[in-house]
Amino acid sequence: MTHLHHRSACRALLVCALLACAGLLAACGFSPGTIAADSAAPHPSGSAAAPADLVAEYLPGLPAQLRFPTTDGPSPLIVMVPGGGWSSADPTGLIPLARQLTDAGSSTALITYATTGDGSTFPEAVDDVACAVRWSVQQAANQGHPPTDVVLLGHSAGGHLASLVTFSGQEFGRECPDPPVDIDGLIGLAGVYDTDQVRAYLSDWMGVSPTEEPDMWRRVNPLEWLRRSPEISDGLRVLLIHGDADQSVPLQQTTALGQELSSAGIEAETLVLPGLGHLEIFEASNAGPPIIAWMDG
Repeated sequence: MTHLHHRSACRALLVCALLACAGLLAACGFSPGTIAADSAAPHPSGSAAAPADLVAEYLPGLPAQLRFPTTDGPSPLIVMVPGGGWSSADPTGLIPLARQLTDAGSSTALITYATTGDGSTFPEAVDDVACAVRWSVQQAANQGHPPTDVVLLGHSAGGHLASLVTFSGQEFGRECPDPPVDIDGLIGLAGVYDTDQVRAYLSDWMGVSPTEEPDMWRRVNPLEWLRRSPEISDGLRVLLIHGDADQSVPLQQTTALGQELSSAGIEAETLVLPGLGHLEIFEASNAGPPIIAWMDG
């Protein structure tokens, strides 16, 4: 049985549970049942907010919300990957930022992925993100918004997954039903990029120790991929944002990646926002303006 088929069978029960607890967002996370809550939530401007333009599962049991600009035609696509310490992946906190980026002219895809909370281990979440990117590109094109650029955005553990998919080329997601795509940009919000520095936090997700499977632990480190195959990132643009009051992910994770990217000749911008903590960094009022300016640059 293939990896995806095995997971599909296992996640059928999860979908039922998610549907059963729709509306309990904090407890149950993101599911098809959260769309009503999304539609009713106030827009940052105070006006009534339109619901997501497309809600569907990109893999069995893994839903995504897509939003498109009001004007038809090509537009950048930003695939947004939530954090959660590899144990959860609730993207509802990113909805205001997704709306703001769509209002500014980008298509957005808000996704979730398998975590240790539902029995998943490496590399399932990485494969999920890779599949979500491919699926989102196809759906955007089908909806009349073929992507001019494909950008991955991730917060915290989501930043780790986004950077890993970006720097590893087509290494992950080999069983995805949609064809491979090139990633043009990466936006990291207080992400984890050097897993050698935070191994204790990944132990449950990895399932084995570094001494038992050293090659596996090298594969999970985005910096290892960047150092090993910098040509994979030719033409890539990167925006890294971190708050200097972050008590969860060290600022060094971002500054070190910025230095590595510069050494590799990759266009990268690093922004350190004063006074912002780990969760404040992805609020639309904080992250939105610099992301929009970077997308327009």
